[in-house]
Amino acid sequence: MATTVVAPPATIIEKIKLELALLDQISAEEKAGFVDLVGRYLSKDGGEIVWDKIKPPTDEVVVPYDKLAPLSGDDADTKSLLDKLAVLKLNGGLGTTMGCTGPKSVIEVRDGLTFLDLIVKQIEHLNSTYGSEVPLVLMNSFNTHEDTLEIVRKYKDSKLEVLIFNQSQYPRIVADDLMPWPAKGKTDKAGWYPPGHGDVFPALYNSGKLDELISKGKEYVFIANSDNLGAVVDLKILKHLVNNGNEYCMEVTPKTLADVKGGTLISYEGRVQLLEIAQVADEHVNEFKSIDKFKIFNTNNMWVNLKAIKRLVEADALKMEIIPNPKEVDGVKVLQLETAAGAAIRFFDKAIGVNVPRSRFLPVKATSDLLLVQSDLYTVEEGSVLRNTARKSPENPSVELGPEFKKVGNFLQRFKSIPSIIDLDSLKVVGDVIFGKGIVLKGTVIVDALKEKLEIPDETVIENKKVTPGPAYSDL
Repeated sequence: MATTVVAPPATIIEKIKLELALLDQISAEEKAGFVDLVGRYLSKDGGEIVWDKIKPPTDEVVVPYDKLAPLSGDDADTKSLLDKLAVLKLNGGLGTTMGCTGPKSVIEVRDGLTFLDLIVKQIEHLNSTYGSEVPLVLMNSFNTHEDTLEIVRKYKDSKLEVLIFNQSQYPRIVADDLMPWPAKGKTDKAGWYPPGHGDVFPALYNSGKLDELISKGKEYVFIANSDNLGAVVDLKILKHLVNNGNEYCMEVTPKTLADVKGGTLISYEGRVQLLEIAQVADEHVNEFKSIDKFKIFNTNNMWVNLKAIKRLVEADALKMEIIPNPKEVDGVKVLQLETAAGAAIRFFDKAIGVNVPRSRFLPVKATSDLLLVQSDLYTVEEGSVLRNTARKSPENPSVELGPEFKKVGNFLQRFKSIPSIIDLDSLKVVGDVIFGKGIVLKGTVIVDALKEKLEIPDETVIENKKVTPGPAYSDL
């Protein structure tokens, strides 16, 4: 983003400090973190990547999942592992892109259960089965905090301790002079932003929850997005980390053509490092997107040693690459400086990746994803969303729904029941379409109702057809 700033960085920083001193909505730690982030941005401390130094990671750095040692099968061993663990879900996102208000984690996903309900059921099942006390930790943003406090009340009688903390709240920066927008009078929510999930480490520390977990004997935290239904506790991974003293583990999975922009792990100057597309020079972008050269991508499932987090935060050593995120809000060009938790991997000792099955990456980012997880392609057992073994193809169907289906409310109104898609390869729907009950979709299906409304009758079986308004469907 081009700006008109001409003052030297030190002058800008001093002015920002003066402006922040007048704001009482955020803590001293948040002010210091924000100043540090802006200072690194102005000094171009961006962690430039020299392309020729990139090396593919070996199996020692990115361990194949099938090479992990099996569990003993002894319940006492399992409990011992679980006693070392806390589960942290990144819960700062709103469901606005899917037409919902409030935290995304309270969207109903399956059988009337929300993301949060499923997560709670998973951990409750572990605790009741093994007599463990794995806590659920939620990192909220100022956008989701109040709503989440209300929502978690319903779990007060469950076999589960729920800990809640807020990630940092930083002022949006006005692009033309790099000053905090709230200092110019924009003090409502629009003047602020949560600075990305890389903030999880200092925010966990500043909240006091990190010391609380360590005092309870917890050694590792499993961090994942709340909307990734595949991110369940995997004790084989935890056992490997405990046995080998790995301070950080990133779960990666094989890239498909749908994931070409996803960050990947590389070996760089003797350490494992996350490479994001934003760090790649234009002339190397096509190479970065190659699924032959860069075969894996980051699922954002991470396992991190708690004492290592404490050590690195206290040493102010977590200097993750800065992601500038320009926006226009209320007609004003602003800049958000963010960091990603995956980028912290290079600061931890004995950091590794584990190349996990695709089943551990099941995010719900759009209603097309919701269709998949609500269908007969999946079942739910003890809160875990499991792929139906009757599905012959290892790949999920590709689903493309038109804008009429974008909001969850509209999506639900357009399906009297979710179709059977166990034998579906791809589905494309455009226009004003209503699906009846008990519909079965197989092979390749295109539904085109751009010119007039189309209602597909109950119990219809559609296989390798293009469906348009009218009495007959054409073959594909």
